[in-house]
Amino acid sequence: MSVLYDRVALIGLGLIAGSMALAMKRAGLAREVVGHARSAETRQVARDIGLCDRITESAAEAVEGADLVVLCVPVGAMAAVAAEIGPALKPGATLSDVGSVKRAVIDAVTPHIPQDVHFVPAHPLAGTEHSGPRSGFPELFDGRWCLIVPAEGTDEAAVARLETLWQGIGALTDRMEADHHDLVLAVTSHAPHLIAYTMVGVADDLRRVTDSEVIKYSAAGFRDFTRIAASDPTMWRDVFLNNKDATLEILGRFTEELFALQRAIRTGDGDHLHAYFTRTRAIRRSIIEAGQDTDAPDFGRGKQV
Repeated sequence: MSVLYDRVALIGLGLIAGSMALAMKRAGLAREVVGHARSAETRQVARDIGLCDRITESAAEAVEGADLVVLCVPVGAMAAVAAEIGPALKPGATLSDVGSVKRAVIDAVTPHIPQDVHFVPAHPLAGTEHSGPRSGFPELFDGRWCLIVPAEGTDEAAVARLETLWQGIGALTDRMEADHHDLVLAVTSHAPHLIAYTMVGVADDLRRVTDSEVIKYSAAGFRDFTRIAASDPTMWRDVFLNNKDATLEILGRFTEELFALQRAIRTGDGDHLHAYFTRTRAIRRSIIEAGQDTDAPDFGRGKQV
């Protein structure tokens, strides 16, 4: 694939930005990748490992002359970063992001964007529990979805070019409206993370089960809750505060389902439990058939050593 952007600026140098930089280099999609992170330590690590072609001391310096700027910072920091870089954005450039929430990001960023800059929000549905500049790897987006969330009237050429970039670094792409995106992600990501945090917190609070027992006897279910609950706390705090309505709606429905299961267990209604688990098992099969996970034993981890 040929070069799509002469200069790409990545603001924030964690897992997603690092993986984007490596994937763009792998595919030859950008002549130069410039990066900036708020932390001097993060900037130095990024320099040491050669994550980008150039690391700058300020976000405004990073975006100068960039054809594409991608905000890879926590949702709660988007407004401040947009305000800083707005005056330095190149006319005709595309500004995007990778935030897990879209309506709040659009509301926070839009006031700071010059009229001649195309804002095309996006959200790659890929990640791990690790963070920081060393956590990135070029295969992160391979076969995963990236949702593009352009506002009505956004320049079609700018949207299509960004879609081509994401496809070039391995992702599948689809377009979605912002509020619908936030509801879908509340179901598929945000509420499950909150439930995982809660379950791990319950185990910590339940003093009848000692810490050593929880750790030593962690079967797949609890072990995978702990993996999810190890995700970046700043990012997830901002996600919940900025997707409040959709998350609360899904948590309300979850609570109703949980009460129904409690009632079935209490009353010995095995038929209800069996029918419910059969339906949910079918959803798992659909995810595998869609290529979004593997049916290999132990969630594809292989033999534990």
